[in-house]
Amino acid sequence: QVQLVESGGGLVQAGGSLRLSCAASGRTFSTYIMGWFRQAPGKEREFVAAISRSGGMTWYADSVKGRFTISRDNAKNTGYLQMNSLKPEDTAVLYCAAATGIQTAVALTTTRPYDYWGQGTQVTVSS
Repeated sequence: QVQLVESGGGLVQAGGSLRLSCAASGRTFSTYIMGWFRQAPGKEREFVAAISRSGGMTWYADSVKGRFTISRDNAKNTGYLQMNSLKPEDTAVLYCAAATGIQTAVALTTTRPYDYWGQGTQVTVSS
């Protein structure tokens, strides 16, 4: 079992930055791929970013590429999502998730491979 707890969300003006954290407990953190997803009101949950077990590989949605950075610190059992140049359309609940199997890059951009999810943290970007 893996428990994930997000933090760091809040209200920020357009152009601002936020850093989200995802604290993990339970299974050894380095044994799973970590992803971030977001869900805006009335919309489906969508992929934001993912990072490999070692942190050596990362994947991003086109909408956040160049603005967001995913990282992880396996010694601290924590993952991060640095969000810069935020836009009003980034407003959503952000979720971190853990995938424990072997996955393709394409599969990681869907919710299907992720076995565990956090409760989410609200990010609101004002114009």
